[in-house]
Amino acid sequence: MASGTQDLELFVRDALFRGQTKDTIRKALLDAGWTAEQAGTALGAYADVSFAVPVPRPRAQLSAREAFLYLLLFTTLYLSCYHLGSLVFDLINRAYPDPAQRNMQQYLAESMRWSIACLVIAFPVFIFLANYIGRDVARSPIRRLSPIRRWLTYLTLFVAAGALIGDLTTLVYSVLAGELTVRVTLKVLVVLVIAGAVFGYYLSDLRREERE
Repeated sequence: MASGTQDLELFVRDALFRGQTKDTIRKALLDAGWTAEQAGTALGAYADVSFAVPVPRPRAQLSAREAFLYLLLFTTLYLSCYHLGSLVFDLINRAYPDPAQRNMQQYLAESMRWSIACLVIAFPVFIFLANYIGRDVARSPIRRLSPIRRWLTYLTLFVAAGALIGDLTTLVYSVLAGELTVRVTLKVLVVLVIAGAVFGYYLSDLRREERE
């Protein structure tokens, strides 16, 4: 695979050097069996400027600073989502207690305190980092292609998709078992809203990146 990618890059560079247009090169690559994504990535590595030889675009580099910022950003995102869901779950359990579980008030109160404490710290940190990184990307758009950012974004999509699948599975199971109570329905909706919002936002972010 690495050798094939190198051959593709060399072909694109040589074709551009010989004066071929990007549209002509793209058609040749597609006819040869390369995917549109592979062709677009190879062609996108060179800037649309008039010069004697093909001019490469700057490439995103992975730095320790970026790794730290993105790891902290996504960690605070996960913590915020988890404890927001936990807090709402506890409120639902207090409003619609399970008759089979008694003396849960002390546990619920302690769980809610932990969730609130985590949200008070993690969520503002997430908002601050999101704005900080957003300004960084606006100044240098190439940072949008940071490898750590793309990996963590796809990991987040995977986690959110897994939560949605599990949530809908729980809903179907409850319906089939005749156990679709108000408490279960509300919890399913909470997971659906939180996981769906995260999945939708980062999926649209990736699509916007591809368009740009």
